[in-house]
Amino acid sequence: MLVILFRTLSKLPLPVLHVMGAALGWFAYLASPSYRRLMRTNLRAAGFGRHLSAAIAESGKSITELAFVWCAPPDRVARLATDENWDYVQSVLDAGRGIVFLTPHLGCFEITAQQIALRTKLTVMYRPPKQAALKPLIEGARARHNLHLAPANLSGVRILAKCLKRGEPIGVLPDQVPQEGEGVWAPFFGRPAYSMTLPAKLAQMGNAEIILVYAERRPGGQGFIVRFVPFGEKLDGSAVQQASTINRAMEQLIARCPAQYFWSYNRYKQPGGVAAPDAGEKA
Repeated sequence: MLVILFRTLSKLPLPVLHVMGAALGWFAYLASPSYRRLMRTNLRAAGFGRHLSAAIAESGKSITELAFVWCAPPDRVARLATDENWDYVQSVLDAGRGIVFLTPHLGCFEITAQQIALRTKLTVMYRPPKQAALKPLIEGARARHNLHLAPANLSGVRILAKCLKRGEPIGVLPDQVPQEGEGVWAPFFGRPAYSMTLPAKLAQMGNAEIILVYAERRPGGQGFIVRFVPFGEKLDGSAVQQASTINRAMEQLIARCPAQYFWSYNRYKQPGGVAAPDAGEKA
């Protein structure tokens, strides 16, 4: 049923989907006290409280645009996406180095992998959705030409490591809350957040270049600008220091268009079995 709904919605123009999404965002915000509280708390704590109204609308757009990105013909999707700074990415590929693309939940993050896969092979880490009805929809949308999935487990990590050693790019969502034993507590907008250690490990293991990427929504449903940003930092020190460096890079990226970040995500939750952060891990 959900697949049919998304395929039907994908036939609509993107401006229409974004208008519907903005309405959906406000409906969710007004209907759910917990959703409302989490979004307001996260925005204010990060210093972006003035963007609340825009963030509410953008959060809804991030849902309805999935029908377009996942189910519309790839050439139609590509026509509404413009790449910025791809020459830099191509120079790394031409040098034979692997790339770790770090894509936070910023803008239309689902379109970034598709855009990269139009130009080169890409393997992304994938964690199946909790809702079984979404699995065929998401997997069918993400596993396209040149785009391959690696499971979010030890087997998947090995697949990603082999890709990097062959000089191939991989993609990881760095701002997901990892499971027990897969992260450390590191600051994110001034608050301790259980953060992935995997991106730094993979980059060092494969002597790979880290490149940040996000897709900013254009106003009026005009499409997306897929921006490729050099990481520009050294991943030295402990796992906590490395995770803190990556989190700072995510903060700088989010500050470019703060209303388009996924503020309703509980980034600061404490996973089961993980001890609360102590003073040493906050540094």
